[in-house]
Amino acid sequence: MASPVLGMAAWGLVTGVAMVKSGLTVAQALGMSLLVFAGSAQLASLPLLAAGAPLWVILLTSFCVNLRFVIFSAAWRPYFVHLPRARRLAMMYVAGDVTYVNFLRRFPEARPAPEQVPYYWGAVALNWSAWQAASVTGILLADQVPTHWGLGFAGVLALLGLAWSLTSERVLLVVAAVAAAVSVATYHLPLKLHIVCAIVVAGAVGWWLDRRRV
Repeated sequence: MASPVLGMAAWGLVTGVAMVKSGLTVAQALGMSLLVFAGSAQLASLPLLAAGAPLWVILLTSFCVNLRFVIFSAAWRPYFVHLPRARRLAMMYVAGDVTYVNFLRRFPEARPAPEQVPYYWGAVALNWSAWQAASVTGILLADQVPTHWGLGFAGVLALLGLAWSLTSERVLLVVAAVAAAVSVATYHLPLKLHIVCAIVVAGAVGWWLDRRRV
């Protein structure tokens, strides 16, 4: 986790600043960072909150952005199904994209093993700590950061770097290209609905390609 966690921390810092710059109080931003703990969903919902979008649009956007965690959880189930439900729920709170990729690389066979739970907690502990430390720093120092620094663009670069590190197969490259194309084509839609469109279409394409491969 040492290498990707640097990009994760940069993303957390940008998200922390963005929350305050979007109009949230320090207390609200801290609560969002600790309770939500989903950078992409946070960044997607902030413009909607600032624009006064309907609650259902904010919830739907966040839900769609985080749909990948349904897939992550289903893949983790064979490894952790023997654990108590409360413990599994606690583990999923700190789940992350990079943690998921590293875990499956380390344990490609979907069967429980004694070393899996310590490995998981070690990975997510570093990931969660780096994110929260950077996010809290961004929240507390947001008023000292000039708006013209272009932090939104820096956040996009950090997110693209993480996404590229996770795109290791041709199918994933196709899905990413479809998501980008749909997002640009539907950018004129109000309330950031182009994000939802990109996720739905790219998800459908990914499912179709995966079915063909099987």
